[in-house]
Amino acid sequence: MSAKKTSLKDIAQRAGVSMALVSYVLNGKEKESRVGQEIAGKIKQIAEELHYQPNHLAKSLRSGKTHTIGLIIADISNPFFANIARVVEDEAKRNGYTVIIGSSDENAEKSRDLLNVLINRQVDGFIIVSSEDSAEQVRDLQEKNIPFVLLDRYFPDIQTDFVSTDHYKAAFNAGAHLVKNGYRRIGMIAYDSQLFHMQERIRGYVEALTGNNVPFQKHWLKQIRISTIEQGVKAAIDEMLAMEQPIDSIVFATYSLAISGLKYINELRLNVPTDLAIVSFGQAEAFDLYYCPITYVKQPIGLLGKTAVEFLMKKLKHPQAEPSQILMDAELIIRDSSKTKQLVHT
Repeated sequence: MSAKKTSLKDIAQRAGVSMALVSYVLNGKEKESRVGQEIAGKIKQIAEELHYQPNHLAKSLRSGKTHTIGLIIADISNPFFANIARVVEDEAKRNGYTVIIGSSDENAEKSRDLLNVLINRQVDGFIIVSSEDSAEQVRDLQEKNIPFVLLDRYFPDIQTDFVSTDHYKAAFNAGAHLVKNGYRRIGMIAYDSQLFHMQERIRGYVEALTGNNVPFQKHWLKQIRISTIEQGVKAAIDEMLAMEQPIDSIVFATYSLAISGLKYINELRLNVPTDLAIVSFGQAEAFDLYYCPITYVKQPIGLLGKTAVEFLMKKLKHPQAEPSQILMDAELIIRDSSKTKQLVHT
């Protein structure tokens, strides 16, 4: 037989105080209830000795809060999202919340299903990395007055709380770095997506070229469908290399695109950076393990995750407050894959 679970009554009897007093102390309200430090300490010690476990279900029924957050990320297999999930989980725990994580796999239908499941689980709010065609889901949450914060991807025409990298600036810096290092035929492989962050990366790349006296050629930009990454990347690289004047460098707009691209560049026995310089979004160990360490755009994962939780906590306390919005700077980590062109050929 299992041991009887310790109740507030057991602690009250042992401490010689009322159950109400025990409840105030164990719910962290001793100061506002003016409970003396000595008696509060005694109650906490007895609770610990008796291995008291609070009844979260009863607590949530009383407060209408479950102290859980739904985190919907785009792709759990991507190191960026896996790492950001860990940060969110740790930061939420620090604030007394548990995180339930779901991956939409960049699919709007799956994202909607996850939202519905978690709403039925009565999570207190959401942190969401949006997928393609999910703007309507965001509007639905607003209509239902469900607190949420958009992470990394947001919709400029919908007024919401969001935490994101400045994707335009990050891509601009990546393109400008290649121009500065002597590259003049700079390609980009991106997703064929209407999501704002991807459009901003493309805009940043194009303006980095035109702003540095490198006339942009439309056929230098290749947009790949997310459902056919491997085939799409191979076809894009083939086309780029078959041009009358082949490209001399590539900016990969995501980690997944870069991994597929680097595999194919190896198959073609091309040397990085001698034949092709590389810069990519997304940080991962794979970039360090490649024979030529890859120059990459490092997004502030820790700060993005912590700030998303901070904004959601604020939203839960003050639902009517104006939306909190922030764009954070990424850092370009320069490695051998984008060496100065003259040095490459000496």
